[in-house]
Amino acid sequence: MSAHVLPLHQPAGVHLLADMSGIAADLLTSCTKIEQLLRDAADVAGAHVLHSHFHGFGEGQGVTGVVLLAESHISIHTWPEDGFAAADIFMCGASNPQSALTLLRLALQPAGCAVTTIRRQPPR
Repeated sequence: MSAHVLPLHQPAGVHLLADMSGIAADLLTSCTKIEQLLRDAADVAGAHVLHSHFHGFGEGQGVTGVVLLAESHISIHTWPEDGFAAADIFMCGASNPQSALTLLRLALQPAGCAVTTIRRQPPR
């Protein structure tokens, strides 16, 4: 088994917090589909997936999960009964978190999306 050499990243990055509402409930209940969506979002953003873990809360219930990245993470929590998903996308280096969010929005088709953008960097 060969080790992959990942690029070094500076600690500065962009952190997007997205609250998406008005999503069809059936898009928010499958661990498998949500995990693949977040992995695809990482790929589109140019990030390197290290590991992922997802949990479904039962038939017709929500999903919570995280994709760990060399560049940081993407996480999501869904509430299909409310048509709501909260996503957290933090990436440093040359990756593009906005591309990841664009893919999530295209796939989930929320009626509304409130995004908070935080520029993260070490104190000087």
